[in-house]
Amino acid sequence: MFETVRLKLREFDTDDASFLYELMNSPLYIKNIGDRNIKSVQDAETFLVNKLISSYQEHGYGLYAVELKATGEVIGMSGLVRREGLEHADIGFGFLPDYMGQGYAYEASEEVMKFARDELALDPVLAITIKENDRSIKLLNKLGLKHSQPIEWNGEEILLLSTSSQTTTV
Repeated sequence: MFETVRLKLREFDTDDASFLYELMNSPLYIKNIGDRNIKSVQDAETFLVNKLISSYQEHGYGLYAVELKATGEVIGMSGLVRREGLEHADIGFGFLPDYMGQGYAYEASEEVMKFARDELALDPVLAITIKENDRSIKLLNKLGLKHSQPIEWNGEEILLLSTSSQTTTV
């Protein structure tokens, strides 16, 4: 779907179940994003089909597999999510620990933001994160999501960021 200098972003398919299982069970993913109860590769495949792949047909966008151009290895995901309870689409990303801190999340997410703006005409784009996730907040700010407010989400207070200065209702 998209290419950057170092990366390719493409739609997920069921062959990505092992990668998704590894990612969603990494300690930082669970700490910063949450436990999605993916306890087997089969659970990951079901999640792919029911959540990620279905989003492409339902919304015209979703989370995308992020591959290294040089090797084809899937190292993370970045894309847009349409969550129940949020008025607009939000950007999300997650990377395997070995690939954090190397600019891949920014490179991939910057391309996703261009797609959201130029192809989908989404305005605003939102993001949600826990308040303690300084690295994600810094990246989201760099992507242009600045205006934030605390919100209640699944019984927890989190931070809602937006590309708009208007307060967003949840």
